[in-house]
Amino acid sequence: MGDVMMLLGSNFVLLIGMMLVLWAISIPLKDVSFIDSFWAFGFILVAGLSFILTPDGAAGRRLLLLGLTAIWGLRLGGYLFWRWRKEGPDKRYAAMFKHVKPEARHWHSFKFVFMLQAVLLWVVSLPVQLGQVSATPAALGPLAFAGAALAVIGIFFESVGDWQMAKFKADPDSAGKVMDRGLWRYTRHPNYFGDACVWWGLFLIAAETGIGLAAILGPVLMTALLVKWSGAALLERGLKRSRPDYDAYIARTSGFIPMPPKSGDPS
Repeated sequence: MGDVMMLLGSNFVLLIGMMLVLWAISIPLKDVSFIDSFWAFGFILVAGLSFILTPDGAAGRRLLLLGLTAIWGLRLGGYLFWRWRKEGPDKRYAAMFKHVKPEARHWHSFKFVFMLQAVLLWVVSLPVQLGQVSATPAALGPLAFAGAALAVIGIFFESVGDWQMAKFKADPDSAGKVMDRGLWRYTRHPNYFGDACVWWGLFLIAAETGIGLAAILGPVLMTALLVKWSGAALLERGLKRSRPDYDAYIARTSGFIPMPPKSGDPS
């Protein structure tokens, strides 16, 4: 138990330190939008430090958790950083600071952007922390292989969904229209669905160790963030106001889990 507490504590200190540095960078930039990309990169740091601090854990499981987290985080973090550089400040953060006095904005961002995300990241990353602790079982079993498959499916959905949306936005003819092609025909949020799959998959890999079962709070929190809080729900409120056809899209398209579109699909 002492080793587990040391691992969790070390990762928490790492994340707090990372967010303090990023907060300091945001002050001269007068923009916090880049935090989204470092949210993804932060998981790689946690997985990497966990790998270093658990030399007695099962090697195959440690490598699998580290590898999948790195692939997911590098792809997502790189994409979000590119999007920030291309599109500029995120409107969500602009809305967050709309009613905050200018002299209080940096303190507000410290509490409600950087420190809050440090805590959330630490909780969500529990599968890649606890999953690397145990040395038993030494070999990967059916649950781990199922988790790896689910994570790969998630990376596919997230990657392809983001690519399709980026291509759609780059087309001048798409202005004011609703993206309802490709994966977006079957779910309104293929990228968020993929994200959830990744973290449920990592949890399954971790759960095979026994102690990893305690990490279930990670994927539960991530799914709640994606569906109810900062993800789909927040995004769709704005889309309903700015896209006249979005209500019709909602009526025929699954909100999260991919399903065949209902009658009325224009395809």
